[in-house]
Amino acid sequence: MSLSGRKIAILVAPRGTEDPEFAQPREAVQKAGGTVTVVGLESSTAKTVNGDLDPGESYSVDKTISDVSPNDFDGLVIPGGTVGADTIRANSDAVNFVRGFFEQKKPVGAICHAPWVLVEAGVLDGRTVTSFPSLQTDIRNAGGTWVDEECHCDEGLVTSRTPKDLDAFCSKIVEEFEEGKHPEQARSA
Repeated sequence: MSLSGRKIAILVAPRGTEDPEFAQPREAVQKAGGTVTVVGLESSTAKTVNGDLDPGESYSVDKTISDVSPNDFDGLVIPGGTVGADTIRANSDAVNFVRGFFEQKKPVGAICHAPWVLVEAGVLDGRTVTSFPSLQTDIRNAGGTWVDEECHCDEGLVTSRTPKDLDAFCSKIVEEFEEGKHPEQARSA
């Protein structure tokens, strides 16, 4: 698979994004030839975590959320991490950014707690997704159907449960990013 010429955004919170859910998808997209832009809520660096509690790594933010548009990218990755996902969903610019990918029919990958951001963006009505199990009720209340699967793809929306599912998640997001726009992606936007 080749993502040559494809531009993919990956969101990161200033603190609390789960490190492997950030690092491994970024690496998978880069290995497939895609260009990854790290989009943060703040400039400078973001500090990730492991297992929500242990310190992870520090990553440079390429652009802030106020400096980007879904028009700039071909796809989006939203990593999890309880604090990171909650921080992102509380930022209206980030929520609007995410919603824009659905409106433009572009593929999106969200893992673990990241579907909280999708709930906030109002893009889960009629969609089937998986996530960390504690998000089931939130997803159902947002009009979605929750399934307990390693990786689930619903017309360009790729979701997975935990870091244990990263191999399947990374493989599927690369496939969806290569396919490009999915007309049905906009149905819930």
